[in-house]
Amino acid sequence: MFQIEELYSTYKKDLYQYLLHLTHNPTLSEDLLSETFVCAIKSLPTYKGNSSIKTWLFGISRNLWLQSLRGSNREQLEEIITVQYIQEGMDDYMIKKEMASRIQELLTEKDEKTRKVVSMRIHGYSYIEISSQIGISENSARVLDFRTKNWIKMKLKQEGLYYEEN
Repeated sequence: MFQIEELYSTYKKDLYQYLLHLTHNPTLSEDLLSETFVCAIKSLPTYKGNSSIKTWLFGISRNLWLQSLRGSNREQLEEIITVQYIQEGMDDYMIKKEMASRIQELLTEKDEKTRKVVSMRIHGYSYIEISSQIGISENSARVLDFRTKNWIKMKLKQEGLYYEEN
């Protein structure tokens, strides 16, 4: 399958840059990089190839970073996850605290059902779980989530807090 030395030499620089971007801390980034490869070694036999090996490694490193945050400031973790939810699919995973606060403010303008759908998505619930807990269809949950993300992005663009890369 894969030689761990080959994986390390191929992806260490990209993973380190990614972790540095997330943590803004070189020492923590190095520690998380090491932990990523330790976890990868342990998990390599169960790697199914559903994603590229690079995507798999980045997922491991992101999860380790989130675990490190869980041990620290809960409020900071909540802000980061909220922002990542809105920026899903973008390369930039961290933004200023001001933007996260603004997103929370914008969400207060929405009705309770919409806020609940968004909150549950931010916390990793599936659309099926959301639909059963809120009492709406799965498709309605998807539509509410999609429209709310787009509305937030539009508001943030108008305020100069969000830029999409072309």
